[in-house]
Amino acid sequence: MRDVLVRGTSLRQARWHRHVGAVQAPEGMRDWLTTQGSLTARLVRSSETFRVKRLHQHAALCALEEAGPIGLPRRMRVWEREVLLCCDGQPAVFGHTVVPMSATATDWPLFSALGERSLGTTLFYDPLVARGRLEFARLRAGHPLVEQLRAALSGELQGNEFYARRCVYRRHQGLLMVTEVFLPAVLALGATPITRSET
Repeated sequence: MRDVLVRGTSLRQARWHRHVGAVQAPEGMRDWLTTQGSLTARLVRSSETFRVKRLHQHAALCALEEAGPIGLPRRMRVWEREVLLCCDGQPAVFGHTVVPMSATATDWPLFSALGERSLGTTLFYDPLVARGRLEFARLRAGHPLVEQLRAALSGELQGNEFYARRCVYRRHQGLLMVTEVFLPAVLALGATPITRSET
């Protein structure tokens, strides 16, 4: 019974690594995972049509593995935003953002009014935003984000393992964490990365 519980826990919590090599991603996927500039800008440049499809933005209980990085002592309610970044009609990236309820409008002034605009448009071009270090993981079926993604795609999700990255951003005293789960469709896009200094 204990082995079953351990396996169940491991499915629901990913192992996050600071070096992309630890997740053993294929070369094409590794290139996307390590994009240093705006992922949104790269997706726009890589496709004929780009759309941010907002799934929801509401209060929710954060995952255990999210609490520590955003300064919470335990699982607590946060503001949660989930979107699909779609290129040429195909979902390419699933974006999941959590913000502590203690964050103020001064910390993240545009967060509540994003609608179907990309969060990246504010994070990468606001000089007050400090970006933390990227972390990488392989998410398997059973992980909460994979199951939320499966629900968003009405069960039409191919595969049981997905590569993801996450990063914590700070603005004033506010923390915000973005996790991006890359779908197979992203491998059909081939534009080179855009750095933060590019317009």
